[in-house]
Amino acid sequence: MADATRPPDWHGQALARRLRRRYAAERRFRRLTTAAVIGALGFLLFLLASIVAQGWRGFTETRVAVPIDLAAARLPVDRAQLGGRAADLALAGAGLEGVVDRAADRLGPDLLSPGAWLRVRDAVKRDPSLLARAATFDLPAADPIDRAWKGDGSPAAEAVASRLAPRLSTGLAIRFLTGSDATDPGRAGIWGALKGSLLTMAVTLALAFPVGTLAALYLEEFAPRNRWTDLIEVSINNLAAVPSIIFGLLGLAIFIGTLGLPRSAPLVGGLTLALMTMPVIVIAGRAAIRSVPASVREAALGIGASPVQLVVHHVLPLALPGILTGTVLGTARALGETAPLLLIGMRAFVAAPPRGLTDPATVLPVQIFLWSDQVSGGFVERTSAAIIVLLALLLAITGAAVALRNRWEARR
Repeated sequence: MADATRPPDWHGQALARRLRRRYAAERRFRRLTTAAVIGALGFLLFLLASIVAQGWRGFTETRVAVPIDLAAARLPVDRAQLGGRAADLALAGAGLEGVVDRAADRLGPDLLSPGAWLRVRDAVKRDPSLLARAATFDLPAADPIDRAWKGDGSPAAEAVASRLAPRLSTGLAIRFLTGSDATDPGRAGIWGALKGSLLTMAVTLALAFPVGTLAALYLEEFAPRNRWTDLIEVSINNLAAVPSIIFGLLGLAIFIGTLGLPRSAPLVGGLTLALMTMPVIVIAGRAAIRSVPASVREAALGIGASPVQLVVHHVLPLALPGILTGTVLGTARALGETAPLLLIGMRAFVAAPPRGLTDPATVLPVQIFLWSDQVSGGFVERTSAAIIVLLALLLAITGAAVALRNRWEARR
C-alpha cells in the first residue's frame, strides 16, 4: 500500500502521462470550440450570401425603351391643366394610358408592367412640351420580361427579351423603395411596410422602455419583500417565455375587442409588441440594477441622499447600459415578430403608406411573409430584397442602441 503522506513524484512517468492526457484534452476542447465558431460563421455567411444573391436583383428593374408620339395622339389636354392638382385626372381622362399601351403593342404584346403609363404621366407633368412632340420613354417591363432579362425566365420570355435586347436596360427600382404593396411584383414596394415598422417600433419603445425601467426600479429598490412581489416576479419571468402569439390574442381581445382601437394600425401593433417586450426589459433592468455596487448606495446615503435621489442620480445612470442591452434584445425580437401582428389584422393588403398611428398599415416581417406566399416568381426577388431591408433596419436600430449604451458607459 502506497504511503499517503509521501509527496508525489513530480518527475515520474505516471504524472507525466496524466499531464499529457490533460493537455491533449485541452487541445481537443479548444479545437472543438474553434470549429463550432467557424461552423456558425460559415452558416451565417452562407445565409447572408444566399439572401444577397437573390435580393440584389430586387432593387433593380428592367426597362423597355418605347417610342411614343404624343403629338400624333392629340390628347385633349391643355398645358394649364398640368400645373394644378387635377393634372392626374386630366391626363387619365384624356386616354394617356391607351396611347402608351398602343405604342408598346407595336413592339410586342404584354411588354410593360401594369401601371407603366404612370411614368409617362409623371414625365408629361414635369415637361408639358412632350405633348407636342415624339419621345422615347424608358418604361418598366412586365414581370416575365424582367425575369428573362435577369436570366431567370421562361424560354418564351427569353426569346422576347433577346429580340428586344437593344431596347432593354437595367436601372434602380425606385418604385420598390418608395411604393407600397401591389399585386404585380414590378409595382410592389417596401416603403409602406418600412414606415409601418418604424411607427410600430416607435410606439413599442415609447411605452415599453419607460414602463419596463420604472417597474425594474420599483421591484428592486422600493417594493417590500412579501408574497405579492414574489408573485409579480414569477409572473414577469413567465411572461418573458410566453409564445408571441398569446400576446397577439391578448392585443386582439383588449385593444380591438374591448377598447375598439382600429385594426391593422401601428398603434395597436405597438401596444401589442410593448406587452411582449416589457418583461424582457424588466428582467434585464433588474439584473443591471443588482449589479450596481453596494458601496455606491452606502456612500450616497451616507452623504444624506434620499432613496429617490439615490436611485435617480446614482443607481439608474450606472444601470442604464445594462437596461439598454435588454431593450436592444427586446426590440430585436419585436422587430422580427409576425404571429401577434397577424392576429390584430396587420396582414391586410395596404396599397398606400400609413400617414399616422391609426391608419391601416403592415410591417416588414408580415410583408415578407405575404410575398413569400405569392405564386409569381418575381416576388422571390422582392422577398429577398425586403429581408435585406429588414436586416439593415435591425442593424441600424441595434447600432444606435449600442452607441447610446457606450456613451453612457463612458460617463461612468
